Amino acid sequence: QVQLVESGGALVQPGGSLRLSCAASGGSIFSTYVMGWYRQAPGKQRDLVATITRTRSTSYADFVKGRFTISRDNAKNTVYLQMNSLKPEGTAVYYCGAGAGATVNYWGQGTQVTVSS
Repeated sequence: QVQLVESGGALVQPGGSLRLSCAASGGSIFSTYVMGWYRQAPGKQRDLVATITRTRSTSYADFVKGRFTISRDNAKNTVYLQMNSLKPEGTAVYYCGAGAGATVNYWGQGTQVTVSS
């Protein structure tokens, strides 16, 4: 069983930056998982933000391309999301997900990001 713990959420002004972290524990094969960041705004569905494979191939939702960067440190069992040029519509709970492929098998509890002046 894999446990995921997100951190780094905060209140930030529009145009600001944040780095989210997701630490994994309870499993010995973190390096083989596809890791992803997702977000869910109040009353809306959970959307994919970015993913990174075990070979560090990355993909991004169109609404974050050029502003967000996903990365992973397999030695620390941690995945990161660097978010720049944040917009108010980026206000959401951000979740970390892990899976062997396209399906997310494990979720974190989420971390709140609020973009507001």
